[in-house]
Amino acid sequence: MTGGQSSLDRRQMLGFGAAAVAVAAASPVRAAPTVHNFLWGVATAGHQVEGNNNNADIWLLEQVQPTIFAEPSGDACDSLHRWREDVAIVKALGLNCYRFSVEWSRIEPAPGQFSQAYLDHYARIVDHCREQGLAPIVTFNHFTTPRWFAAAGGWENRDAPDLFARYCDKVSRAMAAGMSHALTFNEPNLALGGRWSANPPPPAFLDKVAASVAAAARACGSDRFSLLNAGDPMPMIPGVTAAHVKGREAIRAVRSDLPIGLSLAIPDNVAVVKNSAIERKRADIYEPFFAVTDKDDFIGVQTYGRAYVGAERDVEIPADVPRRPGGGEWFPAAIGNVVRYAHRATGLPVLVTENGIDAADDSERERFIPEAIASVEAARKDGVPVLGYIHWSLLDNFEWLSGYGPKFGLVAVDRQTFKRTVKPSAKRLGAIAKAGGTRVI
Repeated sequence: MTGGQSSLDRRQMLGFGAAAVAVAAASPVRAAPTVHNFLWGVATAGHQVEGNNNNADIWLLEQVQPTIFAEPSGDACDSLHRWREDVAIVKALGLNCYRFSVEWSRIEPAPGQFSQAYLDHYARIVDHCREQGLAPIVTFNHFTTPRWFAAAGGWENRDAPDLFARYCDKVSRAMAAGMSHALTFNEPNLALGGRWSANPPPPAFLDKVAASVAAAARACGSDRFSLLNAGDPMPMIPGVTAAHVKGREAIRAVRSDLPIGLSLAIPDNVAVVKNSAIERKRADIYEPFFAVTDKDDFIGVQTYGRAYVGAERDVEIPADVPRRPGGGEWFPAAIGNVVRYAHRATGLPVLVTENGIDAADDSERERFIPEAIASVEAARKDGVPVLGYIHWSLLDNFEWLSGYGPKFGLVAVDRQTFKRTVKPSAKRLGAIAKAGGTRVI
């Protein structure tokens, strides 16, 4: 598949399921240097790389029958134990930031029971990044929640925003002083995008999703198991947006000068008919979240290609666009267009928190990276305030419903030994970063 199509498929891997009081505290003693330079980095997510995240909602969905996952996450990339090696790779490449997530289900495995050991674990990663000259960009929620949270109604539970804020407070007290930037949520709008897909899932798949969720509920002894990417997202969005606001307040109560935002999944939407539904799509998928970013410091964008919007929904890729060997679209410049749109829509500085392609042939990624970055640089040259470019992903990791098939990583990971092998594309990104861009702005 092409950069456009394969990326959109990745965005839908969880989104298809959707179609079926903070007390101020003194900051820790260690100082948090402010990052002034353009951020060049890579991203990972806890569940996708750490392994054995067995208190998480997604982990349970991987285990029950029927399951909608191609395979379980298992040990993932064993980054729970090998994170220093991962940080060393980022440093060696010549990048200056590392985006990773903290796992709520490890930190609060049972309601109100917080693990000091895991708070210390993630704080060590933050501190180690600083020691290595890397800006730690921390995501508080990258899709997964504790299974007890899902069994209590998830984001539909009226207490969800307060529960999330309590968790944000605990994490912030443990490590916010060392963070460079904080993201409350990773792509909380993704589930909404599934409803606009040009290729909606068949009824049989949606039935399987429902059966899987029901099995997870039974495993928890509950009558429900609610998670944002496997159910009707509409009743959940108010809880998520309220959680962003309360989470932001909780983080700021601990460290008022920490830049805070959230990331959104935004393809480069293109109107292909005169009466295109593009504005309705934007109002549906992005505007509920834009509305609660008024007190944010930046907006994160995550782009994997273009989406062609017809009169009612997205349509197939036009026949005349450039293609990748697998048949999908080749359009690395999508990210530059999205950067412009996100700034225009919110007035906020933009941080590219994810951008990349699924490519077994790494030479495609080598070509993709400079073209994508050039489109971001063009936006910067035109005056759009862009804070940085973070590539997805550092490692070939667990890609949700598709398991370990997709290859988004700059670094290959042996599934048996966990040996990391740096790909040529990683060195290409590092060379661009060390040079200050494909052209210096």
